[in-house]
Amino acid sequence: MRDRLPWLRPITALTVTTLFFVPLYLVLANVFKPGDRISGSPAALPLPPTLDNITAVLSRPDRLFWVSLTNSVIITGLSVVALTLLSAMLGHYLARNDSGWTKVLTLVLLAGLMIPPQVILIPITDVLKAFHLMGTVPGLVLFNIGYYVPFGVFVFAGFIRGIPIELEEAARVDGARPGQVFWRVVFPLLRPASASVVIFLSVWIWNDFINPLVILGPGRGTTVTTGVYRSIGQYQTDFGSVFALMFLATLPVLVFYLALQKHFVKGLTGGATKG
Repeated sequence: MRDRLPWLRPITALTVTTLFFVPLYLVLANVFKPGDRISGSPAALPLPPTLDNITAVLSRPDRLFWVSLTNSVIITGLSVVALTLLSAMLGHYLARNDSGWTKVLTLVLLAGLMIPPQVILIPITDVLKAFHLMGTVPGLVLFNIGYYVPFGVFVFAGFIRGIPIELEEAARVDGARPGQVFWRVVFPLLRPASASVVIFLSVWIWNDFINPLVILGPGRGTTVTTGVYRSIGQYQTDFGSVFALMFLATLPVLVFYLALQKHFVKGLTGGATKG
């Protein structure tokens, strides 16, 4: 099949690349285009380019972008740090124990991966209201931890199974306690898996829209994604500001991904053929 149709793979790759590139092109082109030209010719090149849209977003009187950016950094940072530490510890426990209890816990976590967050969002809001956490940043952080911890656990557990258990046994022989074995021997070896977990969870939490909108509420807080939603009025829309907000909201997570990309694939595949 490959010899008969040598053109099929490059054509398919070019088509898929084009489909992914078109939305990116529209955002980049319209960020640097005057607002009155966007609705009339959204696909036209930004000639001459202008920074008015970005300047308008950064200097808004209500500081929508800066408030949204601060909230997103705080929510994403707290959630990812807590998720990484908890997932690494729980993943280590599941990888090094083969009891009936761990199998039940694994099935529970696996079920958590199969449930869309929108399905459990209403029950979660009832729980948050009962503990007076609705409309607060801690409430959204706790929701993120509870929902995304299964993903981190399975990534860490698969990676840990590829680490020789003799390293831990040697540390115990030298007198190290279980906590010291994990933090001083195992956790430093989890850098590739940690990078993969951090990248995935950071992108997911940063780009989340419905959960911050419902849990924080439109009047109590906003993130970069809900900030774009708030910038769209009922009777008028400044498309230049909308595209500029989307562009600025993407930059931090893009830079973060590029900084950790060398560990990304290694962390995902580290436990794929072992254990």
